[in-house]
Amino acid sequence: MKIFRRLLRVLREVAETVIPAVAIALVINLFLAQATQVLGQSMEPNLHTSQRVVVEKVTYRFLHGPRRGDIVVIDMPGQEEMLIKRVVGLPGETIEVRRGKVYIEGEPIEEPWATRPGGGSYGPQTIPPLHVFVLGDNRGASNDSRSFGPVAIEHIVGHAWFSYWPPEHVGFIE
Repeated sequence: MKIFRRLLRVLREVAETVIPAVAIALVINLFLAQATQVLGQSMEPNLHTSQRVVVEKVTYRFLHGPRRGDIVVIDMPGQEEMLIKRVVGLPGETIEVRRGKVYIEGEPIEEPWATRPGGGSYGPQTIPPLHVFVLGDNRGASNDSRSFGPVAIEHIVGHAWFSYWPPEHVGFIE
C-alpha cells in the first residue's frame, strides 16, 4: 500500500509539472513565437541555410501589418516547408522588378540591406489589399513573389526576429 501511495504521489508531481509546462509551450508556440530553420540560399548574404531563427507572432496580429524590409516567415498553401523572405511591396503599391532591382510606382526603392542580383523580372502589377510582395535577398536563387505572386497577409506566420544558431550568428535580425 505504501508503494502504491508513493507511486501516486510521484505521478501527481510529474503531472503537476509536465502538464503546465506543455500547456505554456503550446501557448507560446501558437500565439507568441516559434522557432524555425532557414532552408536554402534565397536569403543570403543576410541569412544562411540551416540558420535557426525565432519568429515573433504578436506584432502583425495586434500592432501593425508587415512593413517594407521586414523578414517574414510564410506558410504558403501547397508548399511543404515554410518560406522566409523579405517584404518589399505593400498593399496598393504598383511594383515592378527588373534585373533584381525593385521599383515602386516607377521609382527604384532604397534597399539598405545587402542583396545579390539576378532572377526574373516581374510586373508592373498593383499589389492587392491585404497582400504583400516578397523577395529573397539572393534574387537569383529565390522562389518568391515573382513566381507565386503577392502573398496574402493571412499566410504570414510572423516576423523573423532573432537568430539563435549557429553561435556566430546569434543576435537580432535587422
